Amino acid sequence: MSLTQQKLIHIKIEAFGAIERQIPADLSLQCKSEIQVSEVLNELLFIYPNIQPMLERCACAIGEDIISRQSILNRDSTLVLLSPVAGG
Repeated sequence: MSLTQQKLIHIKIEAFGAIERQIPADLSLQCKSEIQVSEVLNELLFIYPNIQPMLERCACAIGEDIISRQSILNRDSTLVLLSPVAGG
C-alpha cells in the first residue's frame, strides 16, 4: 500500500497530573495506522518539546489498561498519559 493510500487514524490525547497543564485539553493527532505508542509520543515531543522531562515519566493507557510504549495502535483511540503521583 502506498503512503497516499495508507489508512489514517485519530489519536485523542488525554493527560492527567503535571503534564495535563502543558498540553491542550482537546489535543488530537492524525497518525498512520499501525503506529507505535512511542511514535505518537515522539510526535507530541516534536510539537511540545518542553514536555520531555514529564513525558519520560508518564505511564500510557488505553481505557483502563496500562500499555507499553511498544504497543501498536491500529484504530481511532484515546491515549491517556498518567503522570506519576507522589504522596502518602
